[in-house]
Amino acid sequence: MNEPSVFTGAGYFFGIHAPGKTGLKNFLPAVHHTTLSIAAGAKMLRSILPTAHIGNTFSCSYIEPYSDKPRDVNAAKRADALINRLFIEPILGLGYPVADLPVLKGLEKYFQLGDEDNLHFDFDFIGVQNYTREIVKYSFFTPYIQATLVKAEKRNVPLTTMRWEVYAPSIYYMLKKFNAYPQIKKIYLTESGAAFPDTVVNGKVDDPKRVEYLQEYLNQVLKAKNEGYKVDGYFIWTLTDNFEWAEGYHPRFGLIYVDFKTQQRIIKSSGQWYADFLG
Repeated sequence: MNEPSVFTGAGYFFGIHAPGKTGLKNFLPAVHHTTLSIAAGAKMLRSILPTAHIGNTFSCSYIEPYSDKPRDVNAAKRADALINRLFIEPILGLGYPVADLPVLKGLEKYFQLGDEDNLHFDFDFIGVQNYTREIVKYSFFTPYIQATLVKAEKRNVPLTTMRWEVYAPSIYYMLKKFNAYPQIKKIYLTESGAAFPDTVVNGKVDDPKRVEYLQEYLNQVLKAKNEGYKVDGYFIWTLTDNFEWAEGYHPRFGLIYVDFKTQQRIIKSSGQWYADFLG
Protein backbone atom coordinates (compact mmCIF):
# COMPACT_ATOMS: atom_id res chain seq x y z
CA MET A 1 0.00 0.00 0.00
CA ASN A 2 1.63 3.16 -1.24
CA GLU A 3 2.36 5.84 1.39
CA PRO A 4 0.09 4.59 4.18
CA SER A 5 0.81 7.59 6.40
CA VAL A 6 -0.48 9.91 3.66
CA PHE A 7 -3.78 8.25 2.84
CA THR A 8 -4.62 7.47 6.47
CA GLY A 9 -3.66 10.96 7.69
CA ALA A 10 -5.16 12.94 4.82
CA GLY A 11 -8.20 10.70 4.38
CA TYR A 12 -9.06 9.62 7.92
CA PHE A 13 -7.77 12.38 10.19
CA PHE A 14 -7.66 15.70 8.29
CA GLY A 15 -10.37 14.78 5.79
CA ILE A 16 -8.69 16.54 2.86
CA HIS A 17 -8.44 13.36 0.76
CA ALA A 18 -11.03 10.64 0.19
CA PRO A 19 -13.01 9.39 2.02
CA GLY A 20 -12.97 12.73 3.86
CA LYS A 21 -13.19 11.42 7.43
CA THR A 22 -11.71 13.25 10.39
CA GLY A 23 -10.60 12.70 13.96
CA LEU A 24 -8.79 10.15 16.04
CA LYS A 25 -11.77 7.78 16.11
CA ASN A 26 -11.36 7.29 12.35
CA PHE A 27 -7.59 7.62 12.12
CA LEU A 28 -6.52 4.98 14.66
CA PRO A 29 -8.57 2.06 13.27
CA ALA A 30 -7.51 3.06 9.74
CA VAL A 31 -3.85 2.89 10.82
CA HIS A 32 -4.20 -0.53 12.44
CA HIS A 33 -6.25 -2.10 9.67
CA THR A 34 -3.90 -0.69 7.03
CA THR A 35 -0.85 -2.14 8.77
CA LEU A 36 -2.55 -5.51 9.12
CA SER A 37 -3.54 -5.49 5.45
CA ILE A 38 0.00 -4.62 4.29
CA ALA A 39 1.37 -7.67 6.10
CA ALA A 40 -1.55 -9.90 5.09
CA GLY A 41 -1.21 -8.98 1.41
CA ALA A 42 2.52 -9.62 1.47
CA LYS A 43 2.02 -13.02 3.11
CA MET A 44 -0.53 -13.97 0.47
CA LEU A 45 1.85 -12.92 -2.30
CA ARG A 46 4.62 -14.97 -0.72
CA SER A 47 2.41 -18.06 -0.62
CA ILE A 48 1.43 -17.66 -4.28
CA LEU A 49 4.78 -16.42 -5.63
CA PRO A 50 7.52 -17.71 -3.31
CA THR A 51 10.36 -16.30 -5.45
CA ALA A 52 8.83 -12.81 -5.86
CA HIS A 53 10.72 -9.71 -4.68
CA ILE A 54 8.18 -8.20 -2.28
CA GLY A 55 8.25 -4.75 -0.71
CA ASN A 56 6.17 -1.79 0.41
CA THR A 57 6.62 1.95 -0.03
CA PHE A 58 6.68 4.53 2.76
CA SER A 59 6.59 8.31 2.52
CA CYS A 60 8.87 10.22 4.86
CA SER A 61 10.11 13.71 5.65
CA TYR A 62 13.24 14.65 7.52
CA ILE A 63 12.12 16.20 10.80
CA GLU A 64 14.10 18.92 12.60
CA PRO A 65 13.13 20.78 15.79
CA TYR A 66 12.54 24.53 15.52
CA SER A 67 15.04 25.12 18.33
CA ASP A 68 17.17 23.16 20.77
CA LYS A 69 14.67 23.78 23.56
CA PRO A 70 13.54 20.46 25.08
CA ARG A 71 9.88 21.07 24.29
CA ASP A 72 10.67 21.63 20.58
CA VAL A 73 13.02 18.64 20.50
CA ASN A 74 10.35 16.43 22.05
CA ALA A 75 7.71 17.79 19.70
CA ALA A 76 9.93 16.86 16.74
CA LYS A 77 10.37 13.38 18.18
CA ARG A 78 6.59 12.93 18.35
CA ALA A 79 6.17 14.22 14.81
CA ASP A 80 8.87 11.84 13.58
CA ALA A 81 7.10 8.92 15.23
CA LEU A 82 3.87 9.89 13.49
CA ILE A 83 5.27 10.71 10.05
CA ASN A 84 8.22 8.33 9.66
CA ARG A 85 7.87 5.44 12.12
CA LEU A 86 4.16 4.72 12.51
CA PHE A 87 3.93 1.99 9.86
CA ILE A 88 7.46 0.75 9.29
CA GLU A 89 8.15 -0.23 12.92
CA PRO A 90 5.18 -2.57 13.48
CA ILE A 91 5.85 -4.16 10.08
CA LEU A 92 9.46 -4.76 11.16
CA GLY A 93 8.19 -6.47 14.32
CA LEU A 94 8.98 -3.57 16.65
CA GLY A 95 5.39 -2.59 17.43
CA TYR A 96 3.88 0.88 17.19
CA PRO A 97 6.09 3.75 18.51
CA VAL A 98 3.86 4.28 21.55
CA ALA A 99 6.69 5.33 23.88
CA ASP A 100 7.42 8.43 21.77
CA LEU A 101 3.79 9.06 20.76
CA PRO A 102 1.55 8.13 23.71
CA VAL A 103 -1.69 8.88 21.83
CA LEU A 104 -1.07 5.61 19.97
CA LYS A 105 -2.08 3.75 23.14
CA GLY A 106 -5.58 4.21 21.76
CA LEU A 107 -4.75 1.55 19.15
CA GLU A 108 -5.09 -1.14 21.84
CA LYS A 109 -8.90 -1.08 21.66
CA TYR A 110 -8.71 -2.21 18.01
CA PHE A 111 -6.36 -5.14 18.62
CA GLN A 112 -7.68 -8.67 18.30
CA LEU A 113 -6.00 -11.91 19.34
CA GLY A 114 -2.93 -12.56 17.22
CA ASP A 115 -2.68 -9.04 15.78
CA GLU A 116 0.83 -8.42 17.13
CA ASP A 117 2.19 -11.31 15.06
CA ASN A 118 -0.03 -10.44 12.10
CA LEU A 119 1.43 -6.92 11.85
CA HIS A 120 4.86 -8.24 10.93
CA PHE A 121 6.29 -9.32 7.55
CA ASP A 122 9.87 -9.90 6.45
CA PHE A 123 9.95 -7.73 3.32
CA ASP A 124 12.67 -8.18 0.70
CA PHE A 125 12.92 -4.40 0.35
CA ILE A 126 11.26 -1.16 1.32
CA GLY A 127 10.62 1.86 -0.87
CA VAL A 128 11.47 5.25 0.62
CA GLN A 129 9.66 8.29 -0.79
CA ASN A 130 11.10 11.64 0.17
CA TYR A 131 10.58 15.18 -1.10
CA THR A 132 11.39 17.59 1.71
CA ARG A 133 12.04 18.25 5.39
CA GLU A 134 9.74 19.66 8.04
CA ILE A 135 10.57 22.01 10.90
CA VAL A 136 8.53 21.23 14.01
CA LYS A 137 7.88 23.23 17.17
CA TYR A 138 5.90 22.67 20.35
CA SER A 139 2.24 23.65 20.27
CA PHE A 140 0.05 23.49 23.35
CA PHE A 141 -3.05 23.95 21.22
CA THR A 142 -2.44 21.02 18.84
CA PRO A 143 -4.34 18.03 20.22
CA TYR A 144 -2.76 14.60 20.72
CA ILE A 145 0.83 15.45 19.70
CA GLN A 146 1.40 19.04 20.96
CA ALA A 147 3.47 19.73 17.85
CA THR A 148 3.00 21.84 14.74
CA LEU A 149 4.84 22.35 11.47
CA VAL A 150 6.51 25.68 10.79
CA LYS A 151 5.36 26.23 7.22
CA ALA A 152 8.10 26.44 4.63
CA GLU A 153 6.67 29.63 3.09
CA LYS A 154 7.27 31.37 6.43
CA ARG A 155 10.93 30.30 6.60
CA ASN A 156 12.34 32.14 3.56
CA VAL A 157 13.45 28.94 1.83
CA PRO A 158 13.17 27.81 -1.82
CA LEU A 159 9.77 26.24 -2.53
CA THR A 160 8.10 23.98 -5.04
CA THR A 161 4.57 24.48 -6.40
CA MET A 162 3.36 22.29 -3.52
CA ARG A 163 4.90 24.84 -1.11
CA TRP A 164 7.41 22.20 0.00
CA GLU A 165 10.93 23.26 0.90
CA VAL A 166 13.69 22.28 -1.52
CA TYR A 167 16.17 20.70 0.89
CA ALA A 168 18.33 18.03 -0.73
CA PRO A 169 20.03 16.71 2.45
CA SER A 170 16.63 15.39 3.57
CA ILE A 171 17.01 12.38 1.30
CA TYR A 172 20.44 11.60 2.77
CA TYR A 173 19.17 11.81 6.34
CA MET A 174 16.19 9.57 5.57
CA LEU A 175 18.43 6.94 3.97
CA LYS A 176 20.61 7.10 7.07
CA LYS A 177 17.56 6.76 9.32
CA PHE A 178 16.10 3.71 7.58
CA ASN A 179 19.52 2.08 7.32
CA ALA A 180 19.57 2.06 11.13
CA TYR A 181 16.93 -0.71 11.10
CA PRO A 182 18.87 -4.00 10.77
CA GLN A 183 15.67 -5.79 9.70
CA ILE A 184 15.59 -3.90 6.38
CA LYS A 185 17.38 -5.81 3.62
CA LYS A 186 17.26 -3.41 0.69
CA ILE A 187 16.16 0.19 0.19
CA TYR A 188 14.94 1.71 -3.05
CA LEU A 189 14.14 5.40 -3.41
CA THR A 190 10.80 4.86 -5.10
CA GLU A 191 9.75 8.53 -5.28
CA SER A 192 11.76 11.74 -5.47
CA GLY A 193 10.90 14.83 -7.46
CA ALA A 194 9.45 18.32 -7.55
CA ALA A 195 6.54 20.27 -9.01
CA PHE A 196 7.30 23.63 -10.59
CA PRO A 197 5.15 26.04 -12.70
CA ASP A 198 6.16 24.70 -16.15
CA THR A 199 5.15 26.64 -19.26
CA VAL A 200 5.40 25.91 -22.98
CA VAL A 201 7.43 28.47 -24.95
CA ASN A 202 7.94 27.94 -28.68
CA GLY A 203 7.06 24.28 -28.30
CA LYS A 204 9.58 23.67 -25.52
CA VAL A 205 9.47 23.43 -21.72
CA ASP A 206 12.57 24.69 -19.95
CA ASP A 207 12.62 23.74 -16.26
CA PRO A 208 16.07 24.53 -14.80
CA LYS A 209 14.79 24.42 -11.21
CA ARG A 210 13.83 20.75 -11.63
CA VAL A 211 17.21 19.94 -13.16
CA GLU A 212 18.93 21.59 -10.20
CA TYR A 213 16.64 19.75 -7.79
CA LEU A 214 17.50 16.38 -9.31
CA GLN A 215 21.22 17.10 -9.38
CA GLU A 216 21.26 18.12 -5.73
CA TYR A 217 19.14 15.18 -4.54
CA LEU A 218 21.12 12.64 -6.56
CA ASN A 219 24.33 14.01 -5.06
CA GLN A 220 22.89 13.31 -1.60
CA VAL A 221 21.97 9.76 -2.65
CA LEU A 222 25.53 9.26 -3.89
CA LYS A 223 26.85 10.63 -0.59
CA ALA A 224 24.80 8.03 1.31
CA LYS A 225 25.99 5.23 -0.98
CA ASN A 226 29.63 6.30 -0.67
CA GLU A 227 29.28 6.19 3.12
CA GLY A 228 28.13 2.58 2.93
CA TYR A 229 24.40 2.99 3.41
CA LYS A 230 22.04 0.62 1.62
CA VAL A 231 20.52 2.25 -1.45
CA ASP A 232 19.63 -0.08 -4.29
CA GLY A 233 17.78 2.14 -6.77
CA TYR A 234 16.36 5.59 -7.49
CA PHE A 235 13.07 6.42 -9.21
CA ILE A 236 11.89 9.92 -10.13
CA TRP A 237 8.34 11.08 -9.51
CA THR A 238 7.38 11.22 -12.20
CA LEU A 239 7.70 10.40 -15.91
CA THR A 240 4.69 12.46 -17.03
CA ASP A 241 2.57 15.21 -15.49
CA ASN A 242 -0.38 13.56 -13.77
CA PHE A 243 -3.45 13.91 -11.56
CA GLU A 244 -2.23 14.72 -8.04
CA TRP A 245 -4.96 13.57 -5.65
CA ALA A 246 -6.91 16.50 -4.16
CA GLU A 247 -4.63 18.98 -5.96
CA GLY A 248 -5.79 17.79 -9.38
CA TYR A 249 -3.83 18.63 -12.53
CA HIS A 250 -2.27 21.82 -11.20
CA PRO A 251 1.05 20.55 -9.73
CA ARG A 252 3.33 19.29 -12.51
CA PHE A 253 5.92 16.74 -11.36
CA GLY A 254 6.72 15.16 -14.72
CA LEU A 255 9.86 14.96 -16.81
CA ILE A 256 7.41 15.07 -19.70
CA TYR A 257 4.89 17.90 -20.04
CA VAL A 258 1.28 16.90 -20.75
CA ASP A 259 -1.26 19.23 -22.34
CA PHE A 260 -4.33 17.82 -20.59
CA LYS A 261 -6.70 19.19 -23.24
CA THR A 262 -4.94 17.82 -26.32
CA GLN A 263 -2.85 15.08 -24.64
CA GLN A 264 0.25 16.39 -26.42
CA ARG A 265 3.51 15.33 -24.75
CA ILE A 266 6.67 17.49 -24.65
CA ILE A 267 9.88 16.26 -23.08
CA LYS A 268 11.04 18.95 -20.66
CA SER A 269 14.66 20.03 -20.39
CA SER A 270 14.81 18.01 -17.15
CA GLY A 271 13.75 14.91 -19.10
CA GLN A 272 16.47 15.55 -21.66
CA TRP A 273 19.01 16.08 -18.88
CA TYR A 274 18.00 12.87 -17.10
CA ALA A 275 18.19 10.85 -20.31
CA ASP A 276 21.73 12.17 -20.88
CA PHE A 277 22.62 11.48 -17.25
CA LEU A 278 21.45 7.88 -17.47
CA GLY A 279 23.13 7.42 -20.85
